[in-house]
Amino acid sequence: MSTSTEPETNPVSDEKKTIQLQSKVESPSACVREVVVTIPHQEVERYLKDAYDEIVPEASVSGFRAGRAPRKLVEKQFRDRVREQVKGTLLMDSLAQVSENEEFSAIGEPDFDFESIELPEDDGDFKYQFTIEVRPDFETPTWKGLELTKQVEEISDDDVQESLQRVLSRYATLEATDEPAELGDKLVVDIKFTDNGKLLSKLEEERVTFCNRLSLSDGVIEDFGTLMKDATEDDVRTGKVKLSDSVADEALRGTEVDAEIRVVEVLKSELPKLTPSFLEELGDFESEEELRDFVRDSLVRQADYRTQQKMRETVVEKLAGNADFELPETLVTRQTQRELQRKVLELRRSGFDEDNIRRFVNAARQNAKASTESSLREHFILEKIAEEENVDAEAADYDAEIALISQQSDMTERKTRARLEKSGQMDAVRNQIVERKVIEMIVEAATITEEKVEKTDGDEHEEFAVYHNVLSTREEGSIPEAKYEDNTPKGAEKENEKE
Repeated sequence: MSTSTEPETNPVSDEKKTIQLQSKVESPSACVREVVVTIPHQEVERYLKDAYDEIVPEASVSGFRAGRAPRKLVEKQFRDRVREQVKGTLLMDSLAQVSENEEFSAIGEPDFDFESIELPEDDGDFKYQFTIEVRPDFETPTWKGLELTKQVEEISDDDVQESLQRVLSRYATLEATDEPAELGDKLVVDIKFTDNGKLLSKLEEERVTFCNRLSLSDGVIEDFGTLMKDATEDDVRTGKVKLSDSVADEALRGTEVDAEIRVVEVLKSELPKLTPSFLEELGDFESEEELRDFVRDSLVRQADYRTQQKMRETVVEKLAGNADFELPETLVTRQTQRELQRKVLELRRSGFDEDNIRRFVNAARQNAKASTESSLREHFILEKIAEEENVDAEAADYDAEIALISQQSDMTERKTRARLEKSGQMDAVRNQIVERKVIEMIVEAATITEEKVEKTDGDEHEEFAVYHNVLSTREEGSIPEAKYEDNTPKGAEKENEKE
């Protein structure tokens, strides 16, 4: 496909005329466009003339007063500087024009080698090419009238009691003990990670909850519970860490490395009593019943999130048949951290605590490529439906989303908004609002069959997660951190953890 653009017939002062150019666009894949731009020589001359017209009246040339030197002399003295300036200006102006006129929606910056591009010396045309990532072009899937199964969770009094115990455990009194460690105890550990005797990284005095598995940012100690059974202070245990298939070092992907774990302390905990003073300190709760209502509300939000996620997965799976497109690896790599941050925001607004969020983050990092590819496909499908149905985020939607993220934490909505804006995450907020609206629209137009979720027992001590890369050379992107647990009552500081 090629297009041409003619210059405007009525020049407007202080505004550049449309550039006369031709662009040839090829589509090597659904999300990539390769563009060749050709700009006639007369357009180059026009830009050069404009540039010299601007500097001649003020040019300082030896032997002449400022602005009095002959134009030919000015052009000769400033030639290299002006040509480099014109190259940059002409590139930027033509890129903007091509992006506006072509039938693709860019989602990345143009990729080209600025240094290798040169202005023609004589009468030749100015020609350059670039590659750009775009939204994939695919036929909108039929989304009305789907048959869906909605999983429904019921929150029981037992669920509330278990969750309340977990909340209180963060404010428990911890005392060192000589007794053997049991599941649920706190362990302070030093861990050295090695490969064939070579030190990879280490954790020092890390406080972890004694669980069956210990999850790390790029690996997992699967048998942590068995390994540390009956451990006491100063015990040293050795085991294996299974590295993920997405670690930076290809030679170590999916392999096992050694972990030497030394127990610094075993800590037993005593839960605080729900006295009026503690309830007030916890979050200005007037009664235990009010605290339980707060905990129940968090559990309902978490259940709603799981239901929505399952519905989302089902919907996208049914719609993805007509949206089979290849995603560039560069796009997936670049979007991995952004998708992770977006998911963290979504988990926080849904009432999940930091222990659960760390588990999710580590699991996502260990399966980064597949997880990001799935999220991007979902986004493109849902965004296309949103555009066609004029679904967008309104000011009130942002307010509600920010209120939920701020809720139950010691942070005002204004401060939360400022942090999101400063970190460039408002686009992520917008995406999750729009995608949620589209899913709700699809569900409303579907035939729904409800299915009660059967809960499983025995996962209370299943896994504890720590933010740490076994392969310390791998850069770890920032995750939005919370000073307080999101399902921890307002005013109660979370346990001091090294994250």
